Amino acid sequence: MIRVHSYESMGTFDGPGLRLVVFLQGCPFRCLYCANPDTIETGGGRETDPAEILRMAVDQKPFFGRRGGVTFSGGEPTLQAAALVPLVRDLKEAGIHVCLDSNGGVWNPAVEELMGLVDLVLLDVKQANPERHRVLTGHPNTQTLRTAAWLEEHGRPFWLRYVLVPGYSDAEEDIRRLGERLGGCRSIERVELLPYHTLGVHKYEAMGLDYRLRGVRENTPEQLDRAAALLREYFPTVVVN
Repeated sequence: MIRVHSYESMGTFDGPGLRLVVFLQGCPFRCLYCANPDTIETGGGRETDPAEILRMAVDQKPFFGRRGGVTFSGGEPTLQAAALVPLVRDLKEAGIHVCLDSNGGVWNPAVEELMGLVDLVLLDVKQANPERHRVLTGHPNTQTLRTAAWLEEHGRPFWLRYVLVPGYSDAEEDIRRLGERLGGCRSIERVELLPYHTLGVHKYEAMGLDYRLRGVRENTPEQLDRAAALLREYFPTVVVN
């Protein structure tokens, strides 16, 4: 069984084309800006038969077109890698494109097999600086960077995703460190610069949690343009998502 938090049909921001996005339950990171704090606890969500997800995907396949498909997001989907591997095999056998949206912080044989199966990885790198990454997420970025290196070494295509959080990941030094560390990766098809937003704050209030970035303002267009220009010094394709 797979613990599912929720679904989004016809998603357009989680991989190429139109996608069925399956948000899985559980995440080891504690990102200060997490928009889905209700997906963090591993015991939440609904236990779901993988066959049910396969049926949903096959039913929606006519809408995917040539580029769309299924994206497993979260939470952190690699926490359930062992259960996802056979499902991904079935999806691919049905001719469905599969994306994995991951922070890259979990690694074991099942995760390695999953990374080798999916068509595209959306790798969320929160910070290239290890100390500032720990401030943002509560965890080091060592495994995330190792995951990027594994994808590059094995020729597995991935998109690099980076959230621009004012005061936490938007300094020129932060962005240049990311470019210097990953700018030479040929497997990176594009970089997605994701604006910081506060759309999930109401969830913290409903759950009785303290939103620790209260007071941090959303990016201005000028801040996003500046960050994108810096990233383009290292990566050929940069989009603001």
